Amino acid sequence: MGIVLFHWVEHIVQAYQAFVLHWPRPMSMGLLGMYYPWLMKTEVLHYGFALVMLIGLCVLRKGFSGRSRTWWMVAFWIQFWHHIEHGLLFYQAQTHHNFFGGSVPTSIGQIWIPRIELHLIYNGLVFIPMLIGMYYHMYPPANEMPSNACSCARHGREVMPVAA
Repeated sequence: MGIVLFHWVEHIVQAYQAFVLHWPRPMSMGLLGMYYPWLMKTEVLHYGFALVMLIGLCVLRKGFSGRSRTWWMVAFWIQFWHHIEHGLLFYQAQTHHNFFGGSVPTSIGQIWIPRIELHLIYNGLVFIPMLIGMYYHMYPPANEMPSNACSCARHGREVMPVAA
């Protein structure tokens, strides 16, 4: 979760730089990009994050069941696509062969949506179902109580009968 929140901070700072400070888009690189611009130009930072995020969602999926697993897997598959997009950007940055006639590395989504906005959208599309999955993991519906007595769930293990 710390990695995810740090990544959100990076994108929010980038959006702040572009939309509030009115910096040129190529100069709006977030916090790390300001100090290590090669991370942004080589796509190492974003591809690395996309890969770590995908691996994390994959590894942690075993702990989810029922409704929480459904939402977790929605986040996983959106992140899988996000990872493909960053793979395309990483390839273009390394080979200096830009797709779609672009002057800079361009992802498929960037054909329709500018890059800063697109990444805010992608991160939101992954983050929201991930949060919903975590919510249902911690507060499962009564009919989905985990059989392995997960210590994360906030419901009591025993249900007391209601006096009639």
